[in-house]
Order: sequence, then structure tokens, then C-alpha cells
Amino acid sequence: MNRPDPTPSSLQDSIRSWDFAALTDAGRVRTNNEDAIAFDASLGLAILADGMGGYNGGEVASGMAIALLQASFGRWLAHAGVDAHVRAIKRALQAGTDEANAAILEAGVANMQLQGMGTTLVLGAFGPQRVVVGHIGDSRCYRLRDGRLDLLTRDHSLLQEQLDAGLITLAQAAQSPHRNLVTRALGIEPSVDLETHDHEAQVGDLYLLCSDGLSEMVSDGEICTLLLQNCDLSQKALLLVAAANDNGGRDNISVVLARAAGEQSAPSSPG
Repeated sequence: MNRPDPTPSSLQDSIRSWDFAALTDAGRVRTNNEDAIAFDASLGLAILADGMGGYNGGEVASGMAIALLQASFGRWLAHAGVDAHVRAIKRALQAGTDEANAAILEAGVANMQLQGMGTTLVLGAFGPQRVVVGHIGDSRCYRLRDGRLDLLTRDHSLLQEQLDAGLITLAQAAQSPHRNLVTRALGIEPSVDLETHDHEAQVGDLYLLCSDGLSEMVSDGEICTLLLQNCDLSQKALLLVAAANDNGGRDNISVVLARAAGEQSAPSSPG
């Protein structure tokens, strides 16, 4: 997990474009929705944020994170171009994260009702050859490839730290009262690191960005089964959200899907 995929020496297919779909839902318990989602096919960018905070602070924080990151990356890409190196993309995403972090922190200081607000973040920059994934907190990124679902992010949470230290088992983690305690969030501290890694892009890859309202309510196995259904991306998003609601819908549920579309390379003509 979190290790860059090797770049293949040759690809039979070339990626023509990335197709996107997204859906957010308040769930069955909460009356407001503190999640925010966005994608921009022209930028190859998808972002999901799960806000937290009293009053409407969570909604404000997640909305600010999405808007500021999208604008920042758009400005950078207009100058850098679509062939920018992966390292440059990562630096640009961290710069946008820094800008959003400072703005959210400042807004919380200026408005007492928004004090302490913050948000998780997961994003993907989808290029013709590589995908850069970044995240903060416990919002996740999965990839479905050749029928196999892989979790590409590792939660920044107290629960994950306990699991890594061997203090609790997976069975105990499922019942833990600390499931929603994140150890890293946007807008809480003066600085925050966006954990980034990159992966080889292949035609047919399907990426899922999701808030914990999905991953807490639907098992990875069930997510895989739903993503494998023979339907379009929008319908897959509907199926995922419906599954989370059918299982209780205890939190806001958000999903963003990105699929690599391509065309078969023409075979070489015989000499």
C-alpha cells in the first residue's frame, strides 16, 4: 500500500481521457451534509472533503477546501501544462493545500462560530500516464483493476495508529468508540502535510474517492462487488450510496469515481 506502481515498458492501450461521476448524500441520521465533492475533467482533478466542526463549520471548511484547491491547481496547470512532472504536480497540490489550510484556520479565528472547524481531504490528479493521489485524515482512495480492489491510502486516525502498533485487532477496531478520531486534518494546525503518492495509469482503472460515511458502512468486499456491476459510473455511485444508507447511513456519504477510458493502439503493419 502507498508504494508507487512500476511504469510498464510498454502499454497495449493508451488512455484517451478520464470519465468522472460524483454523488453526495446526507445519510439516514444527519440532517446536514458536511461533505463536499468536485471534479474537473479539463484539469484531471477530483477532490473530496469531509468537514467537521460546530454550527455549520464543517460545511464551511469542506467547501473552502474544495474551492481553493480547485482554483489553485487550475492556475498552476494553466502555466505548467498537462505534461508536468509528477514531482511538480505533488508540489502544486501541497501548495494548494497550504493555501486552503491557512484560509480555513484564519476563518475559524475570525468567526467564533467557526472556531475549531476542519476537514479531511482526498484527491486525485489523473494524467495520461500517472495518477497522483493525496490525502489528509480518514477519507480514502481505492482502485479497482482487473477485478481486484486495493486501498491506496492509509487513514490518518487514532484507530489506524492503534492497529499499526498491535494494540487492537481488526475485530476490536470494528467496535471501537474512537473510529472517527483523525490525527491529521486541514484547518486545525498552522501547517499540514498532504500525503501523496503516484501510480501507473492503465486503461480500465476505476478509482474511488470516498468519505468514511461509505467506508464505515460498507465493507471493502461489498464495495468491490458494486464497482464491478455492469452499469455506468453514475449508477455505480448511486449503488454505493444506497448500500451505505441500507446499512444504516449513520454519516454523510460521498463518492467520486474516475475511470480511465482508452482506445486500442493500432497494430504495427507487417514489414
